[in-house]
Amino acid sequence: MKMREVVLVYLDRSGGLQKFVHDCKKYNDSKQSYAVYRFIISINPSDIAELDATLGNYILHNPLQAAQIFQSVCFVAIKTLSLIEQLQTEAQISILLKPTHLPPLPSYVLSLSAYPFNYTSQRFYMSDGIVIAMGTVTKYTQGARFLCTEETCPFSEGFRCIRVHCPGATESATVRTDFVCSLCSSPLQEDMKFRVLGDKQIVEMIDAKMLNALKGYSNDKSHFRIQAFTVFLRDELANKMTIGNHYRIIGIPACVQNGLQATACIEVNSPSFVSDNFKYLLSLTSSSCWRFTAVLANVFASQVVPPGTYNTLKLAILLSLVQTCEKENADYLDLLVVTSDTLIIDRLLNYSLCLLPRGIRHPPSSEIFPSVSKDKHGTGSASIQACSAVLAKGGICYIGDLSSYKKDKLELLQSVLESRTTTVFIPGKKYGEEADQQVTVSVQTNFWSHVDVDSSSKKHIQKENFLIGQMDVSLIPVNLVDGFGLLIYNEFPSCHLSSSVVHHVLRRAINPEAMLYKVSQQFRTQDYEEFILFARNLHVELSSEAESLIQGYYLASRRVRRDSIHGSTLSASALKILISLSKAHAKLSLRQTVLEEDAVIAILLLESSLTLKHGTSVLCVAPNPVFPFDITDENSLQQRDIYLMQCHHQVLKFIAAYSPGIHINTNEE
Repeated sequence: MKMREVVLVYLDRSGGLQKFVHDCKKYNDSKQSYAVYRFIISINPSDIAELDATLGNYILHNPLQAAQIFQSVCFVAIKTLSLIEQLQTEAQISILLKPTHLPPLPSYVLSLSAYPFNYTSQRFYMSDGIVIAMGTVTKYTQGARFLCTEETCPFSEGFRCIRVHCPGATESATVRTDFVCSLCSSPLQEDMKFRVLGDKQIVEMIDAKMLNALKGYSNDKSHFRIQAFTVFLRDELANKMTIGNHYRIIGIPACVQNGLQATACIEVNSPSFVSDNFKYLLSLTSSSCWRFTAVLANVFASQVVPPGTYNTLKLAILLSLVQTCEKENADYLDLLVVTSDTLIIDRLLNYSLCLLPRGIRHPPSSEIFPSVSKDKHGTGSASIQACSAVLAKGGICYIGDLSSYKKDKLELLQSVLESRTTTVFIPGKKYGEEADQQVTVSVQTNFWSHVDVDSSSKKHIQKENFLIGQMDVSLIPVNLVDGFGLLIYNEFPSCHLSSSVVHHVLRRAINPEAMLYKVSQQFRTQDYEEFILFARNLHVELSSEAESLIQGYYLASRRVRRDSIHGSTLSASALKILISLSKAHAKLSLRQTVLEEDAVIAILLLESSLTLKHGTSVLCVAPNPVFPFDITDENSLQQRDIYLMQCHHQVLKFIAAYSPGIHINTNEE
């Protein structure tokens, strides 16, 4: 009785009583009799524990029994205030308690990667993970009315035998044909007119630690047992989750028997910073807008390749890493690397993946994009599997050698690169539905891939009419190559690796754990990881000068890069790529405003990429325009600054000649 009094006081103080009265009014206005009247009551465990510790403890550790106390209070309130005229018995009220949070203590966290697996206690737990599969929304029975088949029995009429769904219960626990009357032991028969149906969706989730297993490279040598778990979303929670997203849930775990198998399931109910070494480097290079990112790229990934090698590719990787987020209309930056040394490029890309929480190395045996399979819980409905691209949401999906994929996969990849969505077709007949369904899934990730230039030349007869600077990538469809934001060709030609790279590979093979360079101690992998997490969250805006330079170059390039048959060879996405590159360079420089200097780097990178795709243009940039020579000391950085200023001036002249309508402020000096 004391607990009932506390429940009434809590509902009154928290506003729950007012919401309950409002919900009752909707039932009463419908004038329809139901077997079950369902109410959702929000519970703040902290507030209710302050009122009465015993009740607070009861709700947290015996929620199903605690719901019966709320059920009794609500029934008395309905009858006292005449809120629902159709209601006859207390059994018709179904109460769902929803805690706003749980105490931040280890005993309230459910983890299937830790022993013991405490999923039989029927109390609230908190868990979090990533959605890796989603079923379609189906129906389940919220409640049903049963009548005794013996006419003289009092239970042969009224609402005395009510079956209500409980967390973790299967459909057969709520409705089946072998129930007997508790009064006379005669068979019970369901009154189908009063069956109440609700929506149900089955979701598969897995611990976020699973992503570490999908990375191609990791410094973490520890081992984990990771197991997927099933989540039941019912009624108002159906379709509230998105495949690939990370969620924290509160629910009651249960062990559901499916044939001979038992499945664990749940019925749902740190700041980043920049290291001191990077700050010091930023202050040392503050005299130029180009030097900080040049040094960043120069010493990046010294655990995999020697400092000073593959600088253009490493800069492109860093730019792509900071252009990752989970927003709908994000600025994406995809990379396609053309190389004759796939082993080293693969190691470099694998290493770079691990700098993000969601860097996924796509395993060739699985699907890149979502696929459909039959739900394994016995419902026969369709289940959409997340696959690599969706799991990499807000990160990088590295799909390996592009030439290893068949034509249909490449066409699907091209479609996704253009629209950032993919459509999953669910045939109705196969999965027990009346009509076919199409589900559109958002793909919010940057794609990385590489192409072996030697395999391309072996499988295809090379064209004879190549333009100056153009590469043979005829193995890959032209539209797909255009779909990638940047096409990068590594500095070293086939079979002519520099001695420093050969020396690095040999020393690594002899002693994999050795620290080969002093710079690896100054700028550790962890430092780069923290730096990228900080830089990617910066909000940057285009300055008017940078915007004019980008627009001027884009319009001029569309005029000079054209032929009489196909028109302009510059794709419509080139402007987005330019803006994305400029913003990425500003983020990498830890600035919140995109300057002309950022736009210059973006233009040179894109022009180099366009030259590889379509041949050189009137602008005629060098084969390696961003790093024309080695970065060894401050003098070489000074020479690079002078060279980039000359490039800036060259771009301005190019715009003036081929896009005269664009007004550019030029510095006379």
